[in-house]
Amino acid sequence: MTDAPDPLLDGTHAVLTPEYVEFRFTLAGLYSRFLAWFFDALLVVALTLALLTALNMTLGAAFPGFASALGIVLYFLVDWGYGIALETLWSGQTVGKKLLGLRVIQRSGVRIGFYHAALRNLARPVDRLPLFYLVGGLSALLSGAQQRLGDMLAGTLVVRERRLKTPSAIGATGGEGLLADPLFVARVKRLGTEAREVVLSAVLRREELRMEARLRLFSALGTRLQELLAMEKPAHLSDEKWTLLVAAALLPRTA
Repeated sequence: MTDAPDPLLDGTHAVLTPEYVEFRFTLAGLYSRFLAWFFDALLVVALTLALLTALNMTLGAAFPGFASALGIVLYFLVDWGYGIALETLWSGQTVGKKLLGLRVIQRSGVRIGFYHAALRNLARPVDRLPLFYLVGGLSALLSGAQQRLGDMLAGTLVVRERRLKTPSAIGATGGEGLLADPLFVARVKRLGTEAREVVLSAVLRREELRMEARLRLFSALGTRLQELLAMEKPAHLSDEKWTLLVAAALLPRTA
């Protein structure tokens, strides 16, 4: 794995798969991460104020001391729960990260789960010390992968999402007849999220690969897709064309 040396600019993180295929991710710089955090902080404050207002209207008059204590607990629950819930449900994104085109992933390049989202968000109070994420910012500056302490603990990275166009070859795979087969399409639609991400990522980035690595990657993917779909690849299709056909079935059909 390699990382760019300048932590203030967007660097790169490379992941080598078991098939010796290298994928590169663009690391999010501190400036874009700060803007994403700022938007998220505004939302957390707004949501907390709304909940505190409702709390004071219901319990404030009768139990002012209890309402104040509950308000403090409520703030920490919203502050932690916001990041944990959204990063888990949105595959590493919050509202701020989505606006800035950022996403949290594991160092291995795959999506994060509840465990990773919880670890990196529960460590935020330490990263915020003494104020405005000074500890987290310094750790990101010193880290080759631009990781704050929470990211180091959870084994995660914040990367920029790549805006890639769907290759035109997806619509011309040489096996269009299968796309009209409801059984084939239904089996493809039942593929899990991770399998879908692998297929689409491989198809979108295949032009970046050297021919030898490209052949190995699609050979492994072709075999795996036959197992997942419980059907044999048509004899006239190569492993790459077979994978492209599966990717075409995953995408919305256009007129």
